Amino acid sequence: MESKPLWVVALGGNALLRPSDPWTVEVQKARVRETVEHLVRLMDRASMVITHGNGPQVGASFLRHTVTRELYPPYPLDILNAETEGWIGYLISQALRILGVPAATVVTQVLVDPRDPAFQNPTKYVGPFMTEDEARDLARRFGWTVREDAGRGWRVVVPSPEPLDIVEVDAVRTLVAAGITPIACGGGGVPVIRKDNTLEGVAAVIDKDRASALLAHLLDAEMLVILTGVEQVYLNFGRYNATPLHRVRLAELKAYARDGHFPPGNMGPKVEAVIRFLEGNSNRKALITSLEALPDALEGKTGTWVEP
Repeated sequence: MESKPLWVVALGGNALLRPSDPWTVEVQKARVRETVEHLVRLMDRASMVITHGNGPQVGASFLRHTVTRELYPPYPLDILNAETEGWIGYLISQALRILGVPAATVVTQVLVDPRDPAFQNPTKYVGPFMTEDEARDLARRFGWTVREDAGRGWRVVVPSPEPLDIVEVDAVRTLVAAGITPIACGGGGVPVIRKDNTLEGVAAVIDKDRASALLAHLLDAEMLVILTGVEQVYLNFGRYNATPLHRVRLAELKAYARDGHFPPGNMGPKVEAVIRFLEGNSNRKALITSLEALPDALEGKTGTWVEP
């Protein structure tokens, strides 16, 4: 039997929680079930490795642990990354198995450089949106860095270092070969550094699209699929002259990125991830679209397709 191509599918935040949703486990379970139902319909086309974000969830855990620190010792951010990667992966794995797809969650460690300049310049938004007064009050009380997030409100920001290697990539590869769908690099994975011949977690959150691109590269996947809140990538997004991109070559996309069309807090990391995945390999392709539009996108009707 001919083997199926391998796709790495990166789930955006809407897979778990939408801006208007209450922060309950029941709602997140329901969102995961909807997401998984879409993906399972497409699994006859390809083997999949699923990745996902955890920004809201790890941010909420971070806030919860800090606010209650006088009663309970707060856990460090790497532990909270592992915690949220585990329970989100559990929900996805459970939903897949209910639909008859064998799956396993891999709590994934991702190697970073302790000298990465990101540690001196936190940029990764985590946690819920707040008013400016609420955010500045938390910054005063706990020494956090807070910033406005694209006009939507204020949030905590933490370091987001470059992912260099994925410790459990061989385990992921073994699961794929066995016909099991892995859920890996959740929330970008747990950031770790090499220290004294071992690995040590650090206080950061890795961008999940960058980690997904690295994972797809290491697995030599045929396609990277990034699912987000919009059907297509746009030039001049949000302006009167906004233009959707349907099919674009890598060189064109890089030129648009250099011209500043993709904001760093929004589409920028997704476009950057696609560029990294495709660069230097003519046998790969990438797709950026929404979960709901994915079936039509795979038929070539919508989505943003990027090829070398």
